[in-house]
Amino acid sequence: MPSLLSNPALSRRDAAVAAHRFFLLFVFLLASLIIYPFADHTGAGYHAFRILGSAAIFFSVYAVSFRRSVVVCGLALAVPALFQHLFRPRADAGAFAILNISLSFAFNLFIVVVIFRRVFAREKPNSETVFGALCIYLLVGFSFASVYGMLATLQPHAFFLDPQTNLHIIPDRFDFIYYSFGTMTSLGAAGITAVSNQARSITVIEAVLGVLYLAVLIARLMGAYRSPGP
Repeated sequence: MPSLLSNPALSRRDAAVAAHRFFLLFVFLLASLIIYPFADHTGAGYHAFRILGSAAIFFSVYAVSFRRSVVVCGLALAVPALFQHLFRPRADAGAFAILNISLSFAFNLFIVVVIFRRVFAREKPNSETVFGALCIYLLVGFSFASVYGMLATLQPHAFFLDPQTNLHIIPDRFDFIYYSFGTMTSLGAAGITAVSNQARSITVIEAVLGVLYLAVLIARLMGAYRSPGP
């Protein structure tokens, strides 16, 4: 009986999935961002978000699995990211929380670097190139949210939440995600203010990187799609 690996139908299906890995990763990341506000501490939304987020972490590793060494490094860094996602260590948990957030940030940074090298190395971009660039944009937003969370652990009063526009006074993970994407898109995050100098400095860095990334990406795509001269 032929093995499953020699089945032509399965081979074509695996090849089709591999050819759209950045698109699938983008779908997982975007779905996580959409479902996050509905993920309560209990109930179906909580479990659905945990499953979806865990799948996004593993799919991030699969999306960059171009070489064995990359897969090994990705899986090693995915463990703390998965732990942070599943168990949500408290912001006041001390050194353990800082270490876990740092390793989770390292995982996001590793995935961003690998995708960036893959996407911008192509001479002729395609749809996967665009989705890879979008994945980088979302991952950068999540990465800065981790940085803000770590900063809030080190400096409990680094951010101020306006009680008139917030239902709580201590920022949580989604507050930092909201603040991060609001900063990166230059829209701002109403109700959250960076108070400490370190928080303001990181905010400025993210805002500048967000603008520069979009400028570089648009220039790269325009240059690649421009018709060659005579």
